[in-house]
Amino acid sequence: MDEDEVPEMNRDDVDAPKMDVDDAATEMHDDDVFETDTRSETKVDDGNRQLQIFHMDSTAQNRLHSIKLWPPSQGRRQIFVERITIILTIPSILSRMYGLLSKEEAQEDAKRIEAATFETANQHFEKESDGDGGSAFQLYAKQSSTLMMEAVKRGPRVKQEITIAPENKKVVFDISKGKRAFIDADEAKDLLKPLQEPGNKYTKICFSNRSFGLDAARIAASVLVSLKGQLTEVDLSDFVAGRPEDEALEVMKMFSAALEGFDLRYLDISDNALGEKGVRAFSELLSSQSNLEELYLKNDGISEEAAKAVVELIPSTQKLKILHFHNNMTDDEGAIVISELLKKSPILEDFRCSSTWVGSEGGIALSEALATCTGLMKLDLRDNMFGVKAGIALSKTVSLLTNLTEIYLGYLKLENEGSLALVNALKDSAKFLEVVELAGNYITAEAASGLAEFIVARKESLVKILLSRNELKDEGVITIAKALEEDFPRLTEVDLSFNMIRRAGAKVLAQAVVGKPGFKVLNINGNYISDEGVEDVKEIFKNSPDMLGPLDDNDPEGEEYDDEDEDADEDKQEE
Repeated sequence: MDEDEVPEMNRDDVDAPKMDVDDAATEMHDDDVFETDTRSETKVDDGNRQLQIFHMDSTAQNRLHSIKLWPPSQGRRQIFVERITIILTIPSILSRMYGLLSKEEAQEDAKRIEAATFETANQHFEKESDGDGGSAFQLYAKQSSTLMMEAVKRGPRVKQEITIAPENKKVVFDISKGKRAFIDADEAKDLLKPLQEPGNKYTKICFSNRSFGLDAARIAASVLVSLKGQLTEVDLSDFVAGRPEDEALEVMKMFSAALEGFDLRYLDISDNALGEKGVRAFSELLSSQSNLEELYLKNDGISEEAAKAVVELIPSTQKLKILHFHNNMTDDEGAIVISELLKKSPILEDFRCSSTWVGSEGGIALSEALATCTGLMKLDLRDNMFGVKAGIALSKTVSLLTNLTEIYLGYLKLENEGSLALVNALKDSAKFLEVVELAGNYITAEAASGLAEFIVARKESLVKILLSRNELKDEGVITIAKALEEDFPRLTEVDLSFNMIRRAGAKVLAQAVVGKPGFKVLNINGNYISDEGVEDVKEIFKNSPDMLGPLDDNDPEGEEYDDEDEDADEDKQEE
């Protein structure tokens, strides 16, 4: 048979009602071999209710000794995608619990799973000493199994209304890429001509990075009015830069009036130094929005009064999925107001309230309100002043957020107690967590065992572990490094920079990650590693130097700490 001729699998061959997807996914392990030069067979064992995805007859198995298993041809990769699609759409116990994926969703997930696992396995193959591709193929199958289980347990996504324009028409009209400058009336007429072309299909405009004065705003407003019923996404971030306050507010009012009644899904009015006056300048626009799915208010001077104006003006956030308040002067009082908005946003998936001067009281209010948002997938609360009490309050909410994939909690003054409360909650709840960030929280070696337990519990899903600027020292880092010796099929980055690490900790950590398939970077910059230790680490990464981050901030003469502690760390390394 020709290399790319692989028989198609008929879905009717699978006894779907009797198939258990959990068993099917876990069946794909080291002994399951993807066809190389022979026919592939798919069957169901009714007694065990298991789907054997890759099966080879004895002749094929004997031939494996004389053929290369990697890389699979493009044709075989496509067959693999088709089979994953079938498995993801077969009714099972899990699909009854989490919902059955549509064929379109399953195809999308199957392509993503195959591409991710192929990349990881191919990187591994390039480092294989034997070069026959056997271990690369096993990794390909095993990691696919893990990602398939994640896709099944995530269940079907919430359907979104998507407007697709003909391929020969643009959808996004973007003037943000040009030179950052004031726009006058003549330039506005010239720039906005495409929006006036009959039959244009623009559904999104981006006027960011251009500063509109009154005359230019009048031109733009008249153009925008003609697009009612067509635009669904509007980006007006940073569009009055350098204008006097009175002029800027008047420009905002013009745009607001022009866009009143537009049925928007996406609105970005970031970087406009709004304050309460600016928010209310957009009152006509905001008060006509009941179907927003994404709202961005970053770097807008959102104080307590401005936050009240936002909550007051927007009639409904029932459909809101993304809400960003980064870099505002929100403070505790503003956070309490925002918490009321969160309680009215039941399907929120992505919330960012970083660098907003929020302390313990506001942190507790936000934490309790987020319990309403049980579908949250991404949470970013970095660079606030929560403290331990707010951290513990947040941990109670995190235990309810089973869909979390990314959580950023750096520089919140959590200390050991707050940090451990959070990782313990994440250990039990966030089964799909990919990114965890706890930088700058005064975490010491005393919390390392708790961190290590969490890391191991989430080893199948974690992609990035970011723990920079803490106080783990060698003792804590060695404990974490021991945990990292386990298999982490998706891990690409570990950041333990600025943690007072010396030679012993750096070596053990480097050894723990250097051989991981798909791993990309270890950051241990800004530590106290001796010159000899730096050479040790570089030697460990000699075959993959790009995986070791820069060491230009390393301080071999770094701050002294108890010699007995350092001796103990050396002993722990030897154990």
